[in-house]
Amino acid sequence: MLRLHRGTRVNPVQGVLDRIETGSVASLVAFLHGLNDDDRRAVARHLPAHLSERRRAGFEAERRIWELAPLYRLAGAACLSGAEQVASWLNRRELSGVEPKADAVQVMSVLGNRPLEWRRDLAIRLVGRLRPAPSGSIWRRVQSLRAWDLAAALVIETGVEPPENDAFVSGWVLRTVERHWMNNGTPVLADDRLLDHMLPRMFQAAGVADGLGWNPPWEGSQTIISELVELARTGRVSRQALLDGCVSRFLTGCDAAEAASFIKLWRELKPEAAEIPVTDFVRVLPSASSPLVQLALEELHRAESAGAHEVDLFAEAVQALAYRPEKKNMAAAVKWIADVPPARGAAAVAALAPVFDVDTPSLRERAVRVAVKLAPHTAEPDKEAVREAATRLPTDLRQRLAAAFGTVEEAEPEPIAAMLTVPALPALPPPIASVAELVAELDKPLWPQDPARIERVLSGLVELTHEDRDAVVAGLQPWWRTNWQHPFEARAYAYGISGTDENIGFLLWRCALAIVSPSNSRELTVLLNDDSGRWPSSEPAPQRFVQQRFREVLSLLERDETVPVLLATPTAPTGHVDATTLVARMERLDGAEPLEYDFLQALLRLPRRIDPELAVRAERLPSEAGRRLAGCLRDGGLPGPVVTWELGVFDRPASYQQSLQEAHARLAPPEGVPGPLAELWTLAPKTGYPAFSRNMVWWPSIMPSHREALAAHLLECLPSSGPVEVVAALAHNDGPAGIATASTIVIAMNHPSTAQRGLAADAILTLVAYGELPAADLGRAVGHMVRGEQVKLNRITGVLDEVTAAGAHADVWTALAQAVPLLLPGSGERARPGLGELLKVAVRAAVLAKARDDLPGLAELAARKGSSLLIHEARRLYETISA
Repeated sequence: MLRLHRGTRVNPVQGVLDRIETGSVASLVAFLHGLNDDDRRAVARHLPAHLSERRRAGFEAERRIWELAPLYRLAGAACLSGAEQVASWLNRRELSGVEPKADAVQVMSVLGNRPLEWRRDLAIRLVGRLRPAPSGSIWRRVQSLRAWDLAAALVIETGVEPPENDAFVSGWVLRTVERHWMNNGTPVLADDRLLDHMLPRMFQAAGVADGLGWNPPWEGSQTIISELVELARTGRVSRQALLDGCVSRFLTGCDAAEAASFIKLWRELKPEAAEIPVTDFVRVLPSASSPLVQLALEELHRAESAGAHEVDLFAEAVQALAYRPEKKNMAAAVKWIADVPPARGAAAVAALAPVFDVDTPSLRERAVRVAVKLAPHTAEPDKEAVREAATRLPTDLRQRLAAAFGTVEEAEPEPIAAMLTVPALPALPPPIASVAELVAELDKPLWPQDPARIERVLSGLVELTHEDRDAVVAGLQPWWRTNWQHPFEARAYAYGISGTDENIGFLLWRCALAIVSPSNSRELTVLLNDDSGRWPSSEPAPQRFVQQRFREVLSLLERDETVPVLLATPTAPTGHVDATTLVARMERLDGAEPLEYDFLQALLRLPRRIDPELAVRAERLPSEAGRRLAGCLRDGGLPGPVVTWELGVFDRPASYQQSLQEAHARLAPPEGVPGPLAELWTLAPKTGYPAFSRNMVWWPSIMPSHREALAAHLLECLPSSGPVEVVAALAHNDGPAGIATASTIVIAMNHPSTAQRGLAADAILTLVAYGELPAADLGRAVGHMVRGEQVKLNRITGVLDEVTAAGAHADVWTALAQAVPLLLPGSGERARPGLGELLKVAVRAAVLAKARDDLPGLAELAARKGSSLLIHEARRLYETISA
């Protein structure tokens, strides 16, 4: 036991804990220095258990541990026996909230009496446990350094060789940056005791680039890079080691941000031509980042001027450049070949082959000119490579190469894709057959919305309740107790939960509530039907129609009434209801009148091809609805609304991105349709914000046989509603497809997301496979909507190129034959950006479709002088369709 003074014996464990609690570092350090080995072992046995017990005491105790972390760290560092124990203790998360530099000084003060080898072991373990600083600004990374300072102090004091760890190296760079800042940019590296350890590792470690590249704000102050260059000049560090280190980093394939600092160091070292490692710079060319490629080119040109290039390395370098995807590097390769003597350039002629395939006419033509110039100096194997690549060139360029290199065959026409097919939609699951299955479905999340699943649950709820309401009530008890408030507070749902009366999933839940607790359901409905102080529904007509159908089922169940079956439950994944099944469901009603919205929804879901014999069977139904159904079946389904399309300028709020013109559709219902259908089939575009709905996923299945009417509604909402999955579903619907459908697809083609634009491509390919794509209307919509700046041409072009490659070339050509004349520049007008790319797609589609046509304005554009992509592709298109 430690003796403090005569007659007093102090328990070492309690003495340490008392001094930790007072928060005095000086007192604790003095006490720890007075402990003997037995005292330290006693503290080491008790300290971890004490800390764990204190952590379990709650939030306040944990907060106190955080405040006292420096003292706990000192006690463990002084008393725990093994280096691994101490390393683990110092890396405990709850003890990490310390000021790193002060902590390093304090911990080092209690480690001095440990053996040198023990301290070296601890240093190695602490370095090995370091983790990289989190991403972010350089100062955020500096501030996040926690354990680095203690590990570094031990390495410096013991002279041990630290283990390889990128975090140790990047931490040294960050601390050096901080020292530069604290010293107003004055040099700090010359006397740095870790410099010799860190320098070779700096070129391999991750996470050092931003620190190396940091520039202090003081004019004339030095950076780490400028210090290293100065130390190389004085001989403090090896200049060759710095050059070799840069090259080794270049060869690792680092990205542009990581390479920047080492490129800067290389430039500041100003290597002589004889110091340039030509072979290494050639080998970085194929995959290096753009800034590194630029450096490599500069250095290779310098080495070449000094005569340090062998012909084989020159050819390898040029070929690496030519095969890179960036056109500027291809252009650099062509220029390099053109600038060297013919004998040297001829060795690299094969590198011109990939340039023959680029879509920049001027670059391609220059490559041809260079090849022709070097033909007399070119060996036969390289000539064969040029002839093979030249087969894909346009006729005039191909002929010029053939005159210099020998006969060049024309490339085989691009193969036409096989006949398009439409993958079958997933089949609907069978109807719900038991209360247990019903409860399991109700327990599933309501989001994301799945109309087919919700329709199936609603149907099962209605039919099972009609068969045995008591069994359904009993089965729903656990679901009710879990998902609804007890005691029930209607006002909490009516005014505290958004969408209680509009969200379809919640309306389904309310239908189930109406069965298990009708009084609670009726109380909630009364509150929701009180319109005072409530905003009217902002949902478009299709969604209001869906809501009304669910509300009428809810009202039925609240009245303690049931029906044996819902008429409109889909029998197909598109939302259609088989006509025979509908008649059979009407027969199950046994003469009772159906729910009105359910009946109208069923009529909307009838397919367009109906067996006439079903009308005879329906005529035997005794109800008024039966007679209406028979008439509808005789007429081949409901008459559709009148759809008209227009371009207009609509007043929008300042926060809405206004286009020059917007495409809109109008709907007018036919005479004599019931009120709900008249409302559904009435649409007039309005000023102000465009229509909006998050529930469009329901719409395709509302009227699956009236595609153009559905498209009219979608056209009003898609520009502001984000996801366009509904457009892919629209393609599987039935009914006429015209310019409203086409415009809806064009809006989907314009989506910022590549994946969403892919759904537009799927819609086009599906309609082509069905033989139902309104291709000419699609072209007119593209032309007008691009001209009105409602959509971006580059996005539209990408989708058209995709579907052309997939086999829709004939329809794409039909569309572009309408779109291109609308987009060509008139006399004196500037061409629209991206038009050359669109014409390139038009050429491809025209070739595959073997099109012959006369597009207004194309001949005039093709006759213009110039070598731009637009003029080049205009000439190609004109030649293709005029041949």
